Amino acid sequence: MSALTGAPELALDWHRAGRGAVLATVVETWGSAPRRVGSQMVVSGDGQIEGSVSGGCVEGAVMMEAIDALEACKGTLLEYGVSDGDAFAVGLACGGTIRVLVEPVGPVLDEDVLAELVAARSARQAVAYVCDGKTGGGHLVREGFDTRFRMDRSGVEEDGRFVAIHNPPLRLVIVGAVHIAQNLVPMARLAGFDPIIVDPRAAFGSEARFPGETIVDEWPDEAMAQIGLDARTALVLLTHDPKLDDPALHVALKSDVFYIGALGSKRTHAGRVERLSEAGYSQDDIARIHGPIGLNIGAAGPSEIAVSVLAEMVQVLRVGA
Repeated sequence: MSALTGAPELALDWHRAGRGAVLATVVETWGSAPRRVGSQMVVSGDGQIEGSVSGGCVEGAVMMEAIDALEACKGTLLEYGVSDGDAFAVGLACGGTIRVLVEPVGPVLDEDVLAELVAARSARQAVAYVCDGKTGGGHLVREGFDTRFRMDRSGVEEDGRFVAIHNPPLRLVIVGAVHIAQNLVPMARLAGFDPIIVDPRAAFGSEARFPGETIVDEWPDEAMAQIGLDARTALVLLTHDPKLDDPALHVALKSDVFYIGALGSKRTHAGRVERLSEAGYSQDDIARIHGPIGLNIGAAGPSEIAVSVLAEMVQVLRVGA
């Protein structure tokens, strides 16, 4: 399952098809639990499962409990200890304990709430599902829980409520299909970003140079409008050519992108600042641009520059500018 065709989507489909559906969600972990809090599995009334709550250790037991919960029309909280042997089988050094909240769709997890969640995920809207951490049955919120949203961190609050964070997938838009981009794209994928390369120059933005990747061969301002920039998007400008970088910046500075980085020396960036100031952008707007791009780690060569860029992106996302 991908992030946008995951357990909530399948649960809604199976429920509406009359098969019955139960969402099982990891709400707490201790030790080296195989799956992080918020991981989900969906179980149908006829015993089909998709997703995972433990990497294979307890899925069978959760399935049986989920079917029982569906028949009883009742949510329940399950607790399992994952043995060292089972943990080793799924690639961990030692075991741990997990709690899994089981919510039958309909009697516990309201169909309308689930449909609203699926719609929000499809529209790349960040939402949190908030429910009783022991019995389930909750609602969606779009405000509050700022730290949880920023850190992609679901969990149980002090008052016993469980907060499941549903953030849109992270995206990285790269303007300039240069050597740094060739190194940055695979690194970004490993870090959980979906890369999009923008370059109108066919010789640069080619399938041969970026096999299997999404390449938009439009001028950057047109590409930005086509892609749709939002708060889960990072923009990296690697051409240090004003004809390509500046149009993208004009769009990005009016958007909610969480990171803007631009390649170039201090002198190049000073020229960039001057042009943007003349175009009417405020100092606060311009200060959003990280330039020269990347953390100052003394990077030499495209691969090390890519490391510094990715590190700065993650720092801004998780810690702040």
